[in-house]
Amino acid sequence: MSWITRAETAADVAAIREVNLLAFGKTYEPDLVEALRSDSSAWLPGLSIVATTGDGQVVGHVLLSRCTIGETPVLSLGPVAVLPAYQGQGVGSAVILAGLAEARRQGEHLVILVGHLDYYPRFGFRPASDFGIDGPISGPHLMVLPLDDHPVPAGTIRYPLTWGL
Repeated sequence: MSWITRAETAADVAAIREVNLLAFGKTYEPDLVEALRSDSSAWLPGLSIVATTGDGQVVGHVLLSRCTIGETPVLSLGPVAVLPAYQGQGVGSAVILAGLAEARRQGEHLVILVGHLDYYPRFGFRPASDFGIDGPISGPHLMVLPLDDHPVPAGTIRYPLTWGL
């Protein structure tokens, strides 16, 4: 099945909260998305992506928001959420690929995330330690994806205060 992916609109806000709540079963992720949406230092227009069914139901969501490595602006990918009934059907991949494509289109150079080792490498993510990058959450789950040929900055990731890290 193919999914329709697009940037979120104001009409999607409640559905995005519901998708994140049902996907994770707790309020941290939906609260984080809402807090980042209100944080002008972190929120970037066009980088909150939804996947919908043909009839417009929002079934997946990904957020890419601003963080830094040292003084270099980069993107943080997450959370990624898919309604439980649609998991395993390519919705997550669809929103991630759409988000990465939009990030490239906007001229971004690097995306970081904390995620599953058996999932994100399929998109090209590699261990952040390969690049000399660490953060408040380190280890093999911290991964990096260069979006172009720009040099990858080494250093420590700084998330906006909104993340609470």
